[in-house]
Amino acid sequence: MTVRRNVTPWISVALVSTALLTAGCAGGKGDDPRPPAASSSSAAPHGYVEGAREAAEQQSRLLLNDPGSGDSQVLDLITGEAHSTARVAGAVRLGTDGRFGYLHTADGTHVLDSGTWMVDHGDHVHYYSAAVRDLGGLPEAREAQVRSDPAVTAVTDEHGRTVLYDRAGLEEGRITSLRTLPGTHTGAVVPYEEHLIALQPVGDGTARLVVLDREGEPVAAPAAECEEPRGDALTRRGVVLGCAGGALLVRAEDGAFTAEEIPYGEDVAARERAASFRQRPGSDTLTAPAGDDAVWVLDVTERSWTRVETGPVIAANTAGEGSPLLVLETDGALHGYDIVTGRQIARTEPLLTAKARTGSAPVIEVDRSRAYVNAPERKKVFEIDYNDDLRIARTFDLDMKPVLMAEAGR
Repeated sequence: MTVRRNVTPWISVALVSTALLTAGCAGGKGDDPRPPAASSSSAAPHGYVEGAREAAEQQSRLLLNDPGSGDSQVLDLITGEAHSTARVAGAVRLGTDGRFGYLHTADGTHVLDSGTWMVDHGDHVHYYSAAVRDLGGLPEAREAQVRSDPAVTAVTDEHGRTVLYDRAGLEEGRITSLRTLPGTHTGAVVPYEEHLIALQPVGDGTARLVVLDREGEPVAAPAAECEEPRGDALTRRGVVLGCAGGALLVRAEDGAFTAEEIPYGEDVAARERAASFRQRPGSDTLTAPAGDDAVWVLDVTERSWTRVETGPVIAANTAGEGSPLLVLETDGALHGYDIVTGRQIARTEPLLTAKARTGSAPVIEVDRSRAYVNAPERKKVFEIDYNDDLRIARTFDLDMKPVLMAEAGR
């Protein structure tokens, strides 16, 4: 399909956050977590946010950027329209915390409000959409790592210094620094269960697990260390930290924190260890390249690693819960593998040009029903139905190169 494009940037609106987590919230239960759409009556429904619209389904949008030209767009996956935003040239990475996009450049980190988010109450979910807004920049630059929860956004720079920003301020269009945490940290600082999960260097490539309160003060924590830490992920079962021997799972149980090792179960060469994790947001199944021609799948629920032999890997991801492992390979095609047997079960036509296969790596974004693959040189984004033999459900034609891509609203 050809995308309708609105060349006029979306008008900024003031979003005043109200209480989203009120006890006794009414909504759907059971297998379908989606609440009914907001009522039009004069009484504001629970979860109401001024300037935002509540919807009965996920309001996903793709954040896109071309570092060369600086072109940035937000692709609305409901309407199929692409909207231009502020130009950001020279970005080397694009990340998201579910609502805000973070474009990392040599001069700082540009923050973009995608205007779409969800509030998960466990037994049901609220979905919201509003206008896209450019919030400006953070001083932390290209190597910064950003992790968030509803209260704070933790930004750790390349020197290990971590600054906490007010999440409510971001939602209202303000960048407000709360405090700088004492000391330095290895990797990202992850907000979790009203605390902060961090690793502090102790020398020889080893870091010690610390649990901090929101003031940055340490609290009682398990004695655990992580050798050569790389990568982290937030799951429903806790925070996963990648280590040389596998992973460390940090959980909060009855007000106390525990740490459990999930070892590879074998000696793994450094170049074949999991260095960064990809997942469907909230999923307990994580993926990471295992060298050039294989992918690690970490099942956090089962506390087990599976190595799936594939072709040469560009990117990998999975929706988990019985879904196939999705691997974008250097032949330009998306391949589907059965995680249990390792057998290839599906393959698309080539989605990437030869140039894109050797340039900046595309990614695979996954939500509950679809996967998205960016093809920069073809100026396209492909929507894949991974539950239907990797059928190409939609093709979005753009007037920019979507070199960097992240999905928001999940």
